[in-house]
Amino acid sequence: MRFSLRQLEVFTAVARGESVSRAAQELAMSQSAVSGSLAELERHFDVRLFERVGKRLQLSEVGRSLRPRAEALCEQARQLEAGLAGETQAGELRVGATLSIGNYLCAPLMARFMIEHPGSKVRLHVANTVEIARQVKNFEIDVGLVEGEVSDAELEVTRWRDDELCVFAAPSHPLARRARLSDADLKSAAWILREQGSGTRQTFERAMHGLLPELTVVLELEHTEAIKSAVKAGLGLGCVSHVALTDAFKHQSLVPCRVPGRDFRRFFFFVVHRQKFQSRALASWLALCRAGET
Repeated sequence: MRFSLRQLEVFTAVARGESVSRAAQELAMSQSAVSGSLAELERHFDVRLFERVGKRLQLSEVGRSLRPRAEALCEQARQLEAGLAGETQAGELRVGATLSIGNYLCAPLMARFMIEHPGSKVRLHVANTVEIARQVKNFEIDVGLVEGEVSDAELEVTRWRDDELCVFAAPSHPLARRARLSDADLKSAAWILREQGSGTRQTFERAMHGLLPELTVVLELEHTEAIKSAVKAGLGLGCVSHVALTDAFKHQSLVPCRVPGRDFRRFFFFVVHRQKFQSRALASWLALCRAGET
C-alpha cells in the first residue's frame, strides 16, 4: 500500500477544518508533522489535494472526489481497531439535531442508547436545518435529525416521523378568545417566528402561502423557548412544533389557536452522507429512532 492510514487521517482532518492548525489540534500532532504528512501524500501521488484561499485550505477537485472514500476508510479502520482490541461497545456517535428535535426528543433517545450500549458516548449538537446539513456534508457529524427540507445530491434524506406546527398565544391575547382565526386575524397579528433557514420557518411560510407579504413579523428568534417566552409576554402569536408546547398547554400558560384551511403538517428526517460508512453506533442509533416511532 502506497499510503498510510495516518496520512488519510491527516487529509480528512484538514478537509474538515480547512486548516493545518485545526487538524493538528484534533489529531494531537504538531503543525509541521501535519504539513509534512500531507505534503508527502501529495508528492507521492503527484496530486494537489488542497488549494490555498487566503488562510484557508479548500479541497481541490481531486480532493473533493477522494474525501468521502477516505472518510469511510478511516471509520472502517477505527471499527477494525476496536474489534482487534476486543471492544464490544458501539463507540462514539456524533448527532446533529434541529431545535425542536434536539430540545424535546433527543434526550430520551440518548439515554436509551447509552443504556443499551454501555460505554458508548453520544455527542449532540443543536442548530438549524441548514447548519446541520452542512455539518453532515462536511463529515463533522455522523447523522442529522432535521425538521426542514434538505436537497443535496451528496446527502441521503430519509423520512423519520410525522410532526405538526401549532399557532399559539398567551391566554390574555385578544385572538386567544377566537374559536378560529381567519386570514384577516392572521394578517392583523404581530408574529414571533424562528429565523430563516430553520425547518420550522420553512413549514410556516409554506402553510401561510398567499399571506406572507401581509404578515407582520416583529421578532425572529433562534430558540423555541425564547419564542414561547415572548408570546407569554403578549408580544404576539407564535408558531412552533406541537411537541414543544405540550407542557405549556397542559398548564395553560399558553393556548393553541385553531387555523382552519392552513396545513401545518410536516415530517422529521434523517440526513446522512451518501458515502458515509455506517458504523455499528450509527446503525444502532437509526434503529433505535425508528423503533421509538413504532
